[in-house]
Amino acid sequence: MKISTRLTLWYSALLMASLIIMAGVLHYEWTEQRDLLLRQQQPPETVWEEVGEVILFYGLPTAVLLLIGGVIFIRKALRPVATLSHGAERIHAGNLAEQLPRSGNGDELDRLTGVFNDMTGRLHQAFLSIREFTLHASHELRTPLTVMHAELETALNQETLSPAERERISNLLDEVQRLAQIVDGLSFLTKADSGMLKFSGEPVQFDDLVRDGYADAQILGGSKKVHVQLNVCAPVTVKGDRHRLRQLLLILTDNAIKYNHQGGEVALSLEMKNGTALLTISNSGPGIPAATADRVFERFFRGDPSHSQAIEGSGLGLSIAQGIVHAHNGKIRIHSESEYLTTVTVELPRIELNQQDGLAPG
Repeated sequence: MKISTRLTLWYSALLMASLIIMAGVLHYEWTEQRDLLLRQQQPPETVWEEVGEVILFYGLPTAVLLLIGGVIFIRKALRPVATLSHGAERIHAGNLAEQLPRSGNGDELDRLTGVFNDMTGRLHQAFLSIREFTLHASHELRTPLTVMHAELETALNQETLSPAERERISNLLDEVQRLAQIVDGLSFLTKADSGMLKFSGEPVQFDDLVRDGYADAQILGGSKKVHVQLNVCAPVTVKGDRHRLRQLLLILTDNAIKYNHQGGEVALSLEMKNGTALLTISNSGPGIPAATADRVFERFFRGDPSHSQAIEGSGLGLSIAQGIVHAHNGKIRIHSESEYLTTVTVELPRIELNQQDGLAPG
């Protein structure tokens, strides 16, 4: 039965019952007052006074009852709408396979829920196809890129090359390496989306990695004369993949140096806060415009083109960093003050070494 039909029947039944009762009361009062008028010869105004009392003491409460009953019926009828809305709000790209519960009564909302489930099912299959295509394409591209890289390196080592030819081959080698990095990045992100990433869960002395990252950042900052400093580096142990955490630090410090002023500053700090390892990396670069601040973790997004054309990169770095952090059950966020300071904050669950039990959550 349609919702509109159901609402109409419910409210019509309530209204009809109230009108029947009111008509009965009015008929009774009218008959009584008419007989009283004939017996006692009272003026007609008395009858209308009694009718007015009936309307006042019965009609108004009936109207209020109809209003309250209508609201209750409408809320009851529209409750499935709220359920559908809450269920739809929980659907995102990571759980498209989740089905919304159906009432099974065959009304419009039940059919709408079925249509929504079919739509999310098709989207889920489309996402799976895209991920599968990306994984296969990344895998297939690795071999020719590796061959091209080896061939170009071999050609570059030939002593008979002229300076112009050597420069051209060197540029081609750089582009092949860039393509290989993009392919690796896409493969990583696709695996992260599909839950296929397998990280080793070993205890990692994160402060050691931060010091190594600080040393690497000093080397990277030399060409732009960017001053890199390590403010605080508290001893913190986390559980995760040492290689990926090192990659995370390299991405964040490299970004902090690339998107910076000539002679700017980069500051690193690692602290323990509320059971987490809190890493902050700030730079004195031009900042992120407020209009694009929410898009910094999007793939291939590189901010303002006028400021990023001369900066090497593919726009996948922060997406990969976010994937690494989320795979370690952590959080990452960026706060930027335009033309002043940009700060990346990473929170990772820390662990404590227990001499008796080995590793225990910190």
